[in-house]
Amino acid sequence: MLDTMLCLEAFARAAGTHADLRVQHLALASEPAFVSVVNRFSLTLIETVTCSPEGAFVTSWGYRLGTVDDVDGAAARLAYLLAALPA
Repeated sequence: MLDTMLCLEAFARAAGTHADLRVQHLALASEPAFVSVVNRFSLTLIETVTCSPEGAFVTSWGYRLGTVDDVDGAAARLAYLLAALPA
């Protein structure tokens, strides 16, 4: 069984490696658990990401960023969507 909380923690760490991104909130006790990531230079560029039971990272508007098999790639896609510089 997939531990979505551990997956979201890994996603938050990977997102934090991007120079322009900041993890704003990591809510593991909420239902569903989520991580909010913001562009440091534009507070309007923010996205909430959840992890599906199948292991997919999904934005609040339903865009599939990637899977737990490639956490860094999923975080890089989010960085691209939030107009952040590469890690």
